Amino acid sequence: MALAELTIENLRCIEKAELTFGPGTHLVFGANGAGKTTVLEAAYLLGRGRSFRTRLNERLIRHGAPLARVVGRTDTEERQHRLGIEIRRPSHDRAGTTGRMDGADVRSFADLALAFPVQVIDPDAHKLIEDSPARRRRWLDWAVFHVEPGFAGSWSRYQRALSQRNAALRTRQSEVAIWGPELAREGEVMTAARERVMIALQPYWAAAAAELTGLDIALEFQPGWDRATPLSDALTATATRDRDRRTTTTGPHRADVGLKIRGRVAREVLSRGQQKLAAVALNLSQLEFLQREHGLRPSLLLDDPSAELDRERLARVIARVEALQTQLIVTALDRDTALFGSPDSVFHVEQGRVIRV
Repeated sequence: MALAELTIENLRCIEKAELTFGPGTHLVFGANGAGKTTVLEAAYLLGRGRSFRTRLNERLIRHGAPLARVVGRTDTEERQHRLGIEIRRPSHDRAGTTGRMDGADVRSFADLALAFPVQVIDPDAHKLIEDSPARRRRWLDWAVFHVEPGFAGSWSRYQRALSQRNAALRTRQSEVAIWGPELAREGEVMTAARERVMIALQPYWAAAAAELTGLDIALEFQPGWDRATPLSDALTATATRDRDRRTTTTGPHRADVGLKIRGRVAREVLSRGQQKLAAVALNLSQLEFLQREHGLRPSLLLDDPSAELDRERLARVIARVEALQTQLIVTALDRDTALFGSPDSVFHVEQGRVIRV
């Protein structure tokens, strides 16, 4: 489902902007700091409920404004959805981030993700390789969410049980055992879903990684505990340690997607440029899997794709992106960029103002 309309209010340096898109390729160009990445950030917010540049949405509110708002419309031949994200400062009565779809508040940002699946590749893509497991879990879980219908519910119930168990470990240790069964049950369901998707992703990953990096990089799923042991038994075995540390130390909330080269952790071997290529391969292989196996075509946001890539590698990235034949919104410094041929629409961003040209 492609993004058809996007309205931005008080997001970073953009006070007000309105953009329309079709299903093809769209270029947003402007000088550094002009606000072009903010356009991508707004689109990403509609489908994820969060930014790809900061964990704190309140930082996105334009200086001096009480709130930021992003509104959009997604469109296919079958249906349309009107989506909205509103971010209010902590001092406001309704502080925080709220989402709306078709005129009603959403119970979860997962509702937005179903209406507008979107992925981003930006100059900080290498962080997917070098940062903590949490970033890689989000990468995996986004794909699992779209292909495993029960995953979102299990994930939500697991997080609730985990929060309650951790609270009991800190203050009410007599209640710790109450949350073990639900934690174990939902954790097993979550992990089985993650494993199925990781197995299905492997051929797409192998092809993308080989072409873009030229390296044989193994992609391994690390579930967060020894799968030879039921999670309920693992929780029992670590109970003493958990009580000492006052937190749950085993389970799918500690899962990771490991990348290794000849048995060594990839981030310890790869250069910064190679890490970026590996991260791009992860994202593109994920999109190829979703498209070919499940008929899903997420929109792709590309922020300055030529950054830190040589001409040969960039050409390979572009070829794989074009093969996706999905909606693409790309930023660049210059209008004359020829990375993706002639775009279907062009927007110029200057000092926070967005003009279609």
